[in-house]
Amino acid sequence: MGERCGWCGTEEIYVNYHDTEWGVPEYDSRALWEKLILDGFQAGLSWITILKKRDAFREAFEGFDPNIIAGWGEADVERLLQNAGIVRHRGKIEATIGNARAWQKIEQREGFDNFLWNYFDGKPLQNQFTTLSEVPGFTPLSTQISKDLKKEGFRFCGPTIVYAFAQACGLINDHLVTCPRHKEVQKLAR
Repeated sequence: MGERCGWCGTEEIYVNYHDTEWGVPEYDSRALWEKLILDGFQAGLSWITILKKRDAFREAFEGFDPNIIAGWGEADVERLLQNAGIVRHRGKIEATIGNARAWQKIEQREGFDNFLWNYFDGKPLQNQFTTLSEVPGFTPLSTQISKDLKKEGFRFCGPTIVYAFAQACGLINDHLVTCPRHKEVQKLAR
């Protein structure tokens, strides 16, 4: 058995996330949206910060139901800005409401899951990296997805955020080949 990817360190919440969630192919439209939103909130912060606040985020954002959030307005923004359990950033909160509306349009048209998985021909990209230094921060594909999401009305979805999101949701398998999860995650692809 190899060693797990070094980025997750030794903190239990991070190790559990690496071992059970990160890189597992996600096919549910709402769950994909939630992870994209959380990656947007992570911008400028560490992922572990978001991970530790994830339950509070889920409570504050009604289980990340985009159909509820799409109807929110300024009073909801003000309410969320008072919630110490989440990242209190007006721009990111307002973007989440707009992103919920953008999600609804895509979901109705083709399904948000299909919209994203079509970039990967429906199956995860299986990278074969052996060191963390080989893993890119973004790629031409994440740049294209970012541009297309922005055309649809999304915000806080730059190429680096989109790449991290694609890794987290298993659109891309970026577990190092020396990590036991690489093969485990590879087997989960549809």
